[in-house]
Amino acid sequence: MTLSSSSKVLLTSGKRKTAVARATVKAGKGRVRINNLPIEIYEPKIARDKILEPLLLTSDNIWKQLDIDIKVSGGGFQGQAEAVRTALARALSRWTKSTHLQTLFTEYDRTLVAGDPRRREPKKPGGPGARAKDQKSYR
Repeated sequence: MTLSSSSKVLLTSGKRKTAVARATVKAGKGRVRINNLPIEIYEPKIARDKILEPLLLTSDNIWKQLDIDIKVSGGGFQGQAEAVRTALARALSRWTKSTHLQTLFTEYDRTLVAGDPRRREPKKPGGPGARAKDQKSYR
């Protein structure tokens, strides 16, 4: 497959906890696919609704002239959904180069364009987790 010089392709990414989403955007017919699955049948529904937020915020349906392919891996279903919506919002704002869209996303939810820096705290010795310690009875 050869790409002509006029075909524009944009790559963006989004992260949440250990989930990483990579979005590829090009001119097309309005198809949005996540791991080669159309967004209309993506499950669970709560994750699909979270992913659709940036698309619903764009009033003039810019995304209906784009084909967006997203590959996501790592984390759980909710972390993956938030990583996908970040990648999607970044892709839409960079494709349109619109400051209005950028401020709209930021005012709605800052994590749409700026990633959440929180990560899991590493486990320490002496217990089952990061903070929990084994109990002592002194008997």
